[in-house]
Amino acid sequence: MNERVAVAALAALAQEARLRVFRALVGAGPEGMTPGALAAMLDIPNSTLSFHLKELVHAGLVSAEREGRNLIYRPSVEQMNDLLAYLTAHCCQGATCDLVSASGCTTC
Repeated sequence: MNERVAVAALAALAQEARLRVFRALVGAGPEGMTPGALAAMLDIPNSTLSFHLKELVHAGLVSAEREGRNLIYRPSVEQMNDLLAYLTAHCCQGATCDLVSASGCTTC
């Protein structure tokens, strides 16, 4: 991951509603969620939710896939792990440390 991509991802998450949406999608795992389910769960109006989902998709943190008449939004666990790796690449003064990533998630 390069700096430009990391900044775009962090900017997308630096808004309360988008962070809540992303966390809800991470919680849903690879099954993802429909916008209607997200709106009901998070009490976010559909028009507002649409804007936030677009920003998360643009940042590469979320993907959208059409299944029949529904759009299913899923978290990009790989992109999330790449961002975490980028942020922690120089931790512990270069020594190996035991950082946990979402790659250990059994449902991802």
